[in-house]
Amino acid sequence: MTTPSTPSAGPSAAQASATTPPHYSPEEKRHRIFSIMAASSGNLVEWFDFYVYAFSAIYFAAAFFPKGDPTVQLLNTAGVFAAGFLMRPIGGWLFGRIADKYGRKKSMLISVTMMCAGSLVIACLPTYAQIGAWAPFLLLLCRLFQGLSVGGEYGTTATYMSEVALKGQRGFFSSFQYVTLIGGQLLAVLLIVILEAVLSDAELRAWGWRIPFVVGAAAAVVAMLLRRTLHETQSTEAMQNKETGTLGNLFKHHWRAFITVLGYTAGGSLIFYTFTTYMQKYLVNSVGLPIKTASYVMTVCLFLYMCMQPLFGALSDRIGRRTSMMLFGALGALGTVPILTTMHQASSPVTAGLLILVALAIVSFYTSISGIVKAEMFPPEVRALGVGLAYAVANAIFGGSAEFVALALKNAGHENAFFWYVTVMMVIAFLFSLRLPKQAAYLHHDH
Repeated sequence: MTTPSTPSAGPSAAQASATTPPHYSPEEKRHRIFSIMAASSGNLVEWFDFYVYAFSAIYFAAAFFPKGDPTVQLLNTAGVFAAGFLMRPIGGWLFGRIADKYGRKKSMLISVTMMCAGSLVIACLPTYAQIGAWAPFLLLLCRLFQGLSVGGEYGTTATYMSEVALKGQRGFFSSFQYVTLIGGQLLAVLLIVILEAVLSDAELRAWGWRIPFVVGAAAAVVAMLLRRTLHETQSTEAMQNKETGTLGNLFKHHWRAFITVLGYTAGGSLIFYTFTTYMQKYLVNSVGLPIKTASYVMTVCLFLYMCMQPLFGALSDRIGRRTSMMLFGALGALGTVPILTTMHQASSPVTAGLLILVALAIVSFYTSISGIVKAEMFPPEVRALGVGLAYAVANAIFGGSAEFVALALKNAGHENAFFWYVTVMMVIAFLFSLRLPKQAAYLHHDH
């Protein structure tokens, strides 16, 4: 395998390589598709395990966080903060370095093993009534563990799927990263709905809440076994290089690429969380839909959004990553305020759902190629680090805070200000998309 390590390979050589029709034997094609499915299955399990905590928290919160203990309440607050904001960037750096220095396969195996262990421990944790404050403290540690794992999962999986994807169809195949990300969330919701139908509220609160974590741990074992069969895409030469996977190399030689990725990922993360996780609260608090109706609307929208990803990924293979990103930034900037304003006045859940789908279609220009558009910006020796760290930082600052900012502005009586905040970030995303090269400097060769 020969992979360019710097843009100095020359535009003519890169273009010649990029336009060469790919030739795969049926066996190699099947192997590459299996590798993509195996890698993305681990991604699905990781996000299932991460989301199932949020969806089942209503049933186990009282068992770990009794209202009468202020110390425990503080632990709860600190845990949410640390897991959601602090651990993701650390995970992006740590697993990005492991993936670049020791191999993508090893990094993905470690991350899914950590998620499996975290879920299994949560499933078996004693309650506050049994061991006192140790219960929420151990829960906090598990969430920190899982936050670290999720923070590292994105960059490594995005890098691996981009490298192993079939040349000429990399946009299409790398889109399955977000298919599995959204799929993990939907499966978590589905499992909770099934348990609510089968078990009583008392049973769910007593022991039923443990079942999703057992399922998540078991699924992680399957994903781990699948990932053990993957071939390594990182070269031996790159792994032996002392500068591989170091922050010094990233910021000394590739800081422009890092800033570019950070710039459009900030807007991408913000609008993604706005029209996914925050939307249910917006439909209830601002639009005035009943909670169950809002849940149904979002479930349908998220399912259709998941199905959109391969279509928009395939589109990027035809029109180019730069064009897709520019359409994302421009349409997001032009459409956010009208969509949210019109939705605020909508009385029908169907109308609200259609507006959300329009917004999610715009977001799909970005999410379908989120991994590949970042991976193409970095050479293999800092690819996983650059992708993972840029995503984690932007996601922590802008994506993770979307709901908080939206609700804070609503409480202050300036809900429309949040619409314009998202719009401004989309303008910034568009401007940074202009910095993308018409012809990517990297990922012209098969791994």
